[in-house]
Amino acid sequence: MTRYIARRLAFSALLVVAVSSASLVLTRIAPGDYVIESTAGQVSRLRIEEERARYGLDKSIGAQYRDWLAAAVRLDFGRSMQYDRPVRDLIPERAANTAILALTALLIATGVGLPLAAMLERLQAQAMSQAIGEPFVLATLARGVPRSRVVWRDALKAALRPVAAIYGLIVGALLSGSFAVEVISAWPGLGTLMLGALRTRDVYLVAGCAGAGALFLAFGTLVSDVALALVDPRVSETAAEGRAGA
Repeated sequence: MTRYIARRLAFSALLVVAVSSASLVLTRIAPGDYVIESTAGQVSRLRIEEERARYGLDKSIGAQYRDWLAAAVRLDFGRSMQYDRPVRDLIPERAANTAILALTALLIATGVGLPLAAMLERLQAQAMSQAIGEPFVLATLARGVPRSRVVWRDALKAALRPVAAIYGLIVGALLSGSFAVEVISAWPGLGTLMLGALRTRDVYLVAGCAGAGALFLAFGTLVSDVALALVDPRVSETAAEGRAGA
């Protein structure tokens, strides 16, 4: 289990780095930049060049990415051009608000969805029906163990596998849904922060927001994977066998 979790953590770290890196590069190669967007051509050419040099926008994309990556290793994700504050200070403030929305929705989806919403209810019902027909459950019933005890102790654990597996997808949907709600309702979360950063071409803030979103998704997927491994130890065993075979 420890090795399994370590592999998932390594994958999560790679996902965050890849998403934030791609966001920075794509924002940089998009037409315009922060200085042009914020000044709207109302200042002299010399002033524009000075401001671009101040924010590192006069460097090539490769050089800017190299410097950003070297600083990110030290947990320095650059300074927001729009807010004139370190990105690592802005992200936690807004991420907390996004987490409130996402966790509230997740709790409601779990508490109401398992007994009443259609996807989770149907998934759980089908899984329970299949679990009751498993040989180990039938053997336990044949030994005279009360049916209610078998259902709640043995069959339920086996039936939780598909629900645990789908939670990673649910967390991802909640994250994208939270971003949409934030933009519509002006909720001060990561969604509105990233939208503003994209509009102004605040490259370091865009990269930070994208990385934070990927971190949310990676965390949800990790929780889903761990929960699946706990209810079904064969998952981590299969991963170990695959690693040994490779």
